[in-house]
Amino acid sequence: MNPGDLFNALEPLVLYLTAAFGAFLAALWLSLVFWTWRDIRRRTHDRLIRTVAPLLVLLLSLPGLIIYWILRPQQTIEEEYQQTLEEEALLTDVEEQPFCPGCGRRVHTDWQLCPHCHTRLRKPCIRCSRLLELPWNVCPYCGQPAQASTERADPATG
Repeated sequence: MNPGDLFNALEPLVLYLTAAFGAFLAALWLSLVFWTWRDIRRRTHDRLIRTVAPLLVLLLSLPGLIIYWILRPQQTIEEEYQQTLEEEALLTDVEEQPFCPGCGRRVHTDWQLCPHCHTRLRKPCIRCSRLLELPWNVCPYCGQPAQASTERADPATG
């Protein structure tokens, strides 16, 4: 058997392997474009960026994908939304917690006195014993006029 016969016998195999490898590379390239298209849709609403990112990978292939990875937004739209909700919840918690008018420290809504400076924060209702804000003239829970509760001794003074 001479070398020419061996080459002629392997030629179709090499051709098939080359075609299969080329098809694999083409499928990989198209899948990277498709993945980029899906990924950028989860990360931004900007139509220009949604168009440019897959085109970048389509035209430049792997270097385009690397450029996309460097420039893409770090968080998805869903992650940004969740982070915004968490921040709003934290801010709401902070805003809802009152401050002592005397020392400015945080106090709880069920405290009558500030434990730090002993400033009176709320007054108890004489009839139902629920805590009332100092400026209230009537208990919103039982309807008792609140003026009578100011006649009691102030716990801050003894």
